[in-house]
Amino acid sequence: MNTNRLSPTLEKALSDQMNKEILASHTFLSYGIWADDKGYQGIANFLYRHSQEERNHSIKFMEYVLNRGGKPKVDAIPAPPKDPESLTECFDGVFKHEVDNTTSIYQIVDMSLAEKDWATWNFMQWFVQEQIEEETLASNLIDKLKIAGGDRATDESLFTLDKTLQEAPDDAPLAQEATGANP
Repeated sequence: MNTNRLSPTLEKALSDQMNKEILASHTFLSYGIWADDKGYQGIANFLYRHSQEERNHSIKFMEYVLNRGGKPKVDAIPAPPKDPESLTECFDGVFKHEVDNTTSIYQIVDMSLAEKDWATWNFMQWFVQEQIEEETLASNLIDKLKIAGGDRATDESLFTLDKTLQEAPDDAPLAQEATGANP
């Protein structure tokens, strides 16, 4: 008996979104490594935590598809973009990824509405709300950097920004605190 409660179209869209979240995770991890290498450990940790949060989002999609009787497909993940040239480019890249993610999420919401798949529509509402927070967070990063002076910021301003982001609350644990037993 077929127990899949997702249309093939929605199952593929949800799997594609799972993979998009994994790409975002890899991108933010890559940006974090770049920031760490540049001496911005606070910004790096912020990006590492954000990377983990995006991975957690991919798992939510995976679990949902499985719970609805489907089978998510893990695709090859493209390489993250090249290292940014500046903090401005880095933060702009974070914002761009969040906006792209929001667009994809809205498409799944539209599909679920058109198919009258109310379970998927309801599931996606969490992501709609989350993307408001994610885009706001990314926009705030850009604003904070502008206030600090942008790419012409003083070392003191960048030090303060770096420290502020290191101390910023986040749902994802600090990468430095991860262990085998507590990933």
